Amino acid sequence: MTETTTVAATEARQPAHGPEWKKMVAGQPYDAGDPELKAARERCRRLYHSFNTSWQEKPERDVLLHELLGGRGKACAINPPFFCDYGANIFMGENFYANVNCTILDVCEVHIGDNVLLAPGVQIYTAAHPVAVAPRVAGVEFGKPVRIGNNVWIGGSTVICPGVTIGDNSVIGAGSVVTRDIPAGVVAVGNPCRVLHPMTAQELAEI
Repeated sequence: MTETTTVAATEARQPAHGPEWKKMVAGQPYDAGDPELKAARERCRRLYHSFNTSWQEKPERDVLLHELLGGRGKACAINPPFFCDYGANIFMGENFYANVNCTILDVCEVHIGDNVLLAPGVQIYTAAHPVAVAPRVAGVEFGKPVRIGNNVWIGGSTVICPGVTIGDNSVIGAGSVVTRDIPAGVVAVGNPCRVLHPMTAQELAEI
C-alpha cells in the first residue's frame, strides 16, 4: 500500500486528538470513557449506520467510506454490514474486499495491504482490557496494532487478536483465532491458528 494509491482522510475529519486519543493510538492505557473518545465513537456509528442502511450506488458509498476510514485504496469494496470503533485508525490498501459482517475494533491502527480478501464474519481486534480486576472495572483499556500484508486471504469467521501481524501472500483458514504472528507465504488454520504448510512455488508463481 503506497501513499500514491491511498485516499487518506484529512486532518479535519479525524475525530479526536486529545490526550486520551494520543495514549490510545500509542497503545498505552487510556480512559475509554473520555468525552472526546465517546464523541468520536458516536460519529463513527453514525457513519457506518448510514453506510450499512443505504442502498446507494458505489460513488455514494465511497463518500461515506472516505469520511469513515483513515485511508483506503481507490479500489476498495466492503459489503455491509460493517462495524468499527473509530474508523480513523483503519488503513486499507488497493483492491481490498471485505464480505458481510466484518468488524474492526480500531483503538490502535490497523494496516491492511493490497489485494486482501476478507470472507464473511472476519473480526479484527486491536482493543484489549487489563487482566487485573481493579483497572478493568475502572474502564482502563489499551490496544495493540494489527498489520495484514499484501495478497492475504482470510477465511470466514476468523478472529485476529491484538498485536498480530500476518505476512504477505498467506492464507488463513475459516474459523481461525489468530493469537500470534503468521509469517509470509504460508497456509495457517486453527484455534490457536498454526501454520499448516508453506505455499508452493506454483501457488506463489502469479506474484
